[in-house]
Amino acid sequence: MPQIAQRNARPATELARLLHTQTGAGGIRYAALGQNVQTAEELAAIVDAVPATIAAALTQKLYVFAPLVIVDADEADPEPWIALDFDESSSDAAVCHRNVTLSGIEYVFLSTALTQDRFALSFELYINLARHFVEAAGVPASFMDLVWRQAMSGVRGETSHDAWDDRARALGQPPAESAGESRRPAKARRLRSYDAAPASGPALPLIDEQARSHYLNAAFSDAIAIYLLSLTVDFDYTELREREYPLLAPPALAERLRAVAALFPPNAGHEFAIRYRRRED
Repeated sequence: MPQIAQRNARPATELARLLHTQTGAGGIRYAALGQNVQTAEELAAIVDAVPATIAAALTQKLYVFAPLVIVDADEADPEPWIALDFDESSSDAAVCHRNVTLSGIEYVFLSTALTQDRFALSFELYINLARHFVEAAGVPASFMDLVWRQAMSGVRGETSHDAWDDRARALGQPPAESAGESRRPAKARRLRSYDAAPASGPALPLIDEQARSHYLNAAFSDAIAIYLLSLTVDFDYTELREREYPLLAPPALAERLRAVAALFPPNAGHEFAIRYRRRED
């Protein structure tokens, strides 16, 4: 990789063969390379939060924490290189993660220097892990029924941009039209009801089944990722806010998270809790 080579970077496929693999409390396989910002204990704590019921579907995945995952933008399908320490000159070519498959195992390399705090790194891991779980195991009918009922009742917001756009397409709403809500003042958005739409409203839309399937997959993977994050750090829901779509209404998110917790109980030593106000220390 001549354009992004640095003094301490090596091809991901080469390093994958040299990994010292570890196993988290729930069964997730992982490894660490180079000089990460986080300590070995901090990385282990992030991995240990993943319940065994989720890890059981991910036996062909191995999650690798490394300072920087670097790709050459000039190549059509570049093999990633892994920087074993942080080099600011290479950070512009770095990506949050990149997957490499060798001998039937998918190695998921994650850039720890791009997500330097525990919150950001945990969420990056959990988003990837949750999508992999949904690809392997699908979405339970009970969760699909819950999310679709919320969507059909006019629940406000969503858990990610993908879920927001897919839901709009499923209901026959152009994404540009649906995104318009996010440009309203925050106070106006809060005044919208989470509950059912008026009975005298317009006729039910013609459902786009492909978009509906994408939406349910995205909503489930988002809910898993947020649930895992809640087992790892004490965070405020508003910290997950992104641009161009409103966050899912808290009562609706609570329903989804309780459903996920029932499917995937926490490992020993971890607690799942929803609090609408922070506890006073």
